[in-house]
Amino acid sequence: MLQRFCTSLLAGAVGAAAVAQAPAPTPATADSPAVTAIVDAARTAAGSEWGEAVEFFCGNSGRANRADDPQIRPTRVFDNLYALGRTSTVIWALTTPDSILLIDAGYPDQLESVLLPQLRAVGLDPNDVRYVLVGHGHSDHFGGASYFQQRGARVALSAADWDLIENLGPAPPGAPAPAGLPPPRRDVVVADGEPVRFGGVEITPVLIPGHTPGALGFVFRVADGARSHTAALFGGSILLVNRIPDDGLRQYVQSLERFGAVTQRLGVDVEIQNHPLYDGFAPKLERLAARRAGEPHPFVVGTDAYQRFLTVMSECANAQLARR
Repeated sequence: MLQRFCTSLLAGAVGAAAVAQAPAPTPATADSPAVTAIVDAARTAAGSEWGEAVEFFCGNSGRANRADDPQIRPTRVFDNLYALGRTSTVIWALTTPDSILLIDAGYPDQLESVLLPQLRAVGLDPNDVRYVLVGHGHSDHFGGASYFQQRGARVALSAADWDLIENLGPAPPGAPAPAGLPPPRRDVVVADGEPVRFGGVEITPVLIPGHTPGALGFVFRVADGARSHTAALFGGSILLVNRIPDDGLRQYVQSLERFGAVTQRLGVDVEIQNHPLYDGFAPKLERLAARRAGEPHPFVVGTDAYQRFLTVMSECANAQLARR
């Protein structure tokens, strides 16, 4: 069992967590030598795999996910793992012999238009969804969870982000009511490092506050024929930084470093995201569709490359802090 995350890492994140992210401003002046050195370190860590991540996180051209981004073609990425949703907001379906676990559940007003039809398109029955594991407490991740909860599925989230959901409150006077499904009711409380076991599958959750006070990363096994790999999803990426205070970004860097230590120990060699705007997700799907027997799996990046991916994210967050 992983050591429980110390409570001091949670300090200062609540105020930043629920604030919507707006476009990041372009710096008025050139980067200082100190910032340039940090960005150079990120570029070195990126190698040939993660240049897009450097430009997204270290630069000022990144963007947040949009609810009207194009839908992806729902895809069986591994024997037991499917990608659903949109190019910028992906739902992952992890299958067992008799049931399905979802990692995230999409937008609250897109159950009938996106999630359910995409499940059916890859031959998965929505009635077999028995567990929904939510990366963090924002509506583009928990949106469809209450539908499955009403049909007997368990919904799991960290205690801090259950609090976040419950404190959303009603819409301000004069503002339209939120569209779509209501939030799920508090159910399973995920504890840092305590495995979630479901249908013979074991998922290790890691608390990664920064984007929200209780954001989670997940580590679990996936199958590719006779081969088994270890996948990780960092479920709390900060896409735009200008609404995140300094303390929140520092906490985020700590979370990335800690997630790196956990994933290195567990041998993670597969990188996936719920907001895959910066990791070459679309080209990987194309290569997967064209993959022939015996060719490498495009989502298997290797243990070294996975650690360098997290280093890029951490160094770029440090660069954004140094710019302040």
